Amino acid sequence: MTNDDIKKLRELTGAGVVECRNALKDAGGDLERARQIIHERGQVRAEKRKDRLTGAGILESYIHNERVGVLLELRCETDFVARSEDFRELAHNLAMQIAAMNPADIDELIKQVYIKEETLAVDGLIGRVMAKTGENIRVERFTRYEI
Repeated sequence: MTNDDIKKLRELTGAGVVECRNALKDAGGDLERARQIIHERGQVRAEKRKDRLTGAGILESYIHNERVGVLLELRCETDFVARSEDFRELAHNLAMQIAAMNPADIDELIKQVYIKEETLAVDGLIGRVMAKTGENIRVERFTRYEI
């Protein structure tokens, strides 16, 4: 396990130095296994955050080919996270998911396979950002229009 390994794992996961070092140690230096460990630990932490209040957030709009439009309200705990690149990217990706897959409601949305990564469900995508930001994130509501 080298500093370069820790740096690469941080770039892949967004986790802290200590968390990366511990995951690499637990994985015996295997970078892919360490990434999985961080992801699993992040999911556990994200599950614990689900009851925390989400008083901040953003509205994301997306229009595809001037025929499908989405307005999404994505919530988090603080304005600091709401302004972060990771959170904004998540909001954009969720709006594109809604435009493409037309879920009936939030429950259906979070169970869908993520369109950009077929091995990941939408709730896993949200969980990744929750693990990275350390805050509860939830889809409050969305509207999809189609001509």
